[in-house]
Amino acid sequence: MAAQCVTKVELTISCTNLLDKDVGSKSDPLCVLLQNTSGQQWYEVDRTERVKNSLNPKFAKKFLIDYYFELVQKLKFGIFDIDNKTFDLNDDDFLGEFECTLGQIVSSRTLTKPLVLKNGKPAGRASITITAEEVKDNRVVVLEVEARKLDNKDFFGKSDPYLEFHKQTGDGNWVMVHRTEVIKNNLNPVWRPFKISLNSLCYSDMDKSIKSVKCEVSEIFHVENVSLPSGASMPSSAGSNIYVECYDYDSDGSHDLIGSFQTTMSKLKEASRSSPVEFECINEKKRQKKKTYKNSGIVSVKHCEIIVECTFLDYIMGGCQLNFTVGIDFTGSNGDPRSPDSLHYLSPNGVNEYLTAIWSVGLVIQDYDTDKMFPAFGFGAQIPPSFQVSHEFPLNFNPSNPFCNGVQGIVDAYRACLPQVRLYGPTNFSPIINHVARFAAAATQQQTASQYFILLIITDGVITDLDQTRTAIVNASKLPMSIIIVGVGGADFDAMEFLDGDDGVLRSSSGEPAVRDIVQFVPFRKFQNSPKEALAQCVLAEVPQQVVNYFSTYKLQPPKNPASK
Repeated sequence: MAAQCVTKVELTISCTNLLDKDVGSKSDPLCVLLQNTSGQQWYEVDRTERVKNSLNPKFAKKFLIDYYFELVQKLKFGIFDIDNKTFDLNDDDFLGEFECTLGQIVSSRTLTKPLVLKNGKPAGRASITITAEEVKDNRVVVLEVEARKLDNKDFFGKSDPYLEFHKQTGDGNWVMVHRTEVIKNNLNPVWRPFKISLNSLCYSDMDKSIKSVKCEVSEIFHVENVSLPSGASMPSSAGSNIYVECYDYDSDGSHDLIGSFQTTMSKLKEASRSSPVEFECINEKKRQKKKTYKNSGIVSVKHCEIIVECTFLDYIMGGCQLNFTVGIDFTGSNGDPRSPDSLHYLSPNGVNEYLTAIWSVGLVIQDYDTDKMFPAFGFGAQIPPSFQVSHEFPLNFNPSNPFCNGVQGIVDAYRACLPQVRLYGPTNFSPIINHVARFAAAATQQQTASQYFILLIITDGVITDLDQTRTAIVNASKLPMSIIIVGVGGADFDAMEFLDGDDGVLRSSSGEPAVRDIVQFVPFRKFQNSPKEALAQCVLAEVPQQVVNYFSTYKLQPPKNPASK
């Protein structure tokens, strides 16, 4: 029987005394969370933001993990010094790692351990602290905040403010829970609307004490210890206050305090666009020195709303169907299927990399589709009877009914199709992406979160229609759709990495940005010696959040309302 998720656990990460790998400044650390599938195979779950110029980072981004009581969930936390814009961590300086189980973390609640290098030796005096919280509430606070007439702390230009929210733990310490984007060179900033879980903000207690908002200047954030800078004062007791700090960032880490204020979640909730809740930013140091001092600016909360946000399981259990489509590369670069050197060659036991990828991903997804009828297409081949090149042909050669019965049906259709087609070219992705996108677009006519589409493309090489594919993906990012690309063989897959928006926002050939990151690419060779479930766990890792992001963005509820939590 499949393991049942007991609850969700939120992990907060901080480090101290990290190795300094930068010359003339400090390391710019990032934490990556890996989970063990079996043996020595690890897959990436998520990663934090990069904290600039800090050996004692406190990461704002949390890791959210499903906790299974009956499973040993092995985790690895890796710390890297990020000095480039590539997504690959192999070209970044390794600062240390720590391995443990999720059970160890939740039983300790707060776990502090030394970081070690790859050889098992200590990473200097570096340590990592992991704090676990059970997530019991899916209510989310939506905030819109702006400020005006902030003090200018820069000689050249204006302050570059951002907001930072903190809550107070039971032992009196402050924990950072959210950070907004930077507004460059602006004393009257308007931040983008943002969401934060009510549990993260105040433990779901409307009057819980929260230290909220640093206003700083930065393109990449630098966070030091919780100790307050000169001029700031802590609330006198745990009480019901939210503490707000406003800073002007300096690249060397010597941030200038603009001002601070206190409030409560109950007070914030009074805000509306017609009647904003406003707070004076007060710099205590300046007020003590200057009798005529009034304030250092005004922070205005224009909107505060508490909503219930559905989880992935809410959508699935509420009736959302995941529609699975497969696209297979039949271009000539795969080699003659009759030759053992071909990627389409069927081994004596009847498998190849294409079939392994189909089985691995398909067996997971088919459980979320009630009829288990899956369209399967090929591209890049000359097909009978006229042997014209096609970039979108059904594997069963039935355009009016391209569906296969279950994953086994896809496998059977592939095996029957293979000897009937002539491998050709070029490698065009856009036709099959646009094909699935048409069905996803039709699903948007429904007023509930009833359908989501997942396209698996298996290919051996470089895309020929890269510009058209970029445009197709950008258009598909507006639809209930995700794309998984598995690269088979030993080709150079740099273009595939480019399509995976993890390293930045993908843009169409005309410059239009994707509204969501919907592409996940992995090379099959990375999993050749891994258990069969490892590939699926890796390529499907981002799908639940992509599903949630789409439906929550368009405020679509499941067809059947999930039971309230």
